[in-house]
Amino acid sequence: MSKREPKNPTGAMQPALTLDRMLELWKSPYGSGKRPDFSQLFPHYHPDCRFQDSIQALQGKDNFMEMCDRLRRRCSEIYMEVHNAAQNGNIFMFEWTMTVRFGRTPLTPMRGATRLTVDNNGLITEHRDYYDLWGDSLDAIPVIGKAYRLFMKTVMG
Repeated sequence: MSKREPKNPTGAMQPALTLDRMLELWKSPYGSGKRPDFSQLFPHYHPDCRFQDSIQALQGKDNFMEMCDRLRRRCSEIYMEVHNAAQNGNIFMFEWTMTVRFGRTPLTPMRGATRLTVDNNGLITEHRDYYDLWGDSLDAIPVIGKAYRLFMKTVMG
């Protein structure tokens, strides 16, 4: 097995996950219209991968795929813009803005970052998303968003 073509658990060869390839994969679900198609990402996840974000922690690729499907069903529109990306060995970091519309709500930008850890076979074993769910969500509601930000500034400094 060459370093450029790791095998996934099914034994199929796949391209090495360089920073450019990871960025291409990361942006690919969002290029087809209002609702993303995450299926091209799934072959790059280890069967026993871990996912965590501000509201949930999941173990296993099947649970991760179900979570992505729930997100897709809940949102009438999702867009992703990657601002910065970096790689340090087997760890990839992305800084992004994901703009979502839940049903008929206004489009709401959510700013965050993602850390992906890749194993020696080129599969993603850990996926961690960092974002401020409440702040970015409440910003879309004029009076409540301003009150929340004032509260956070007063309490948190």
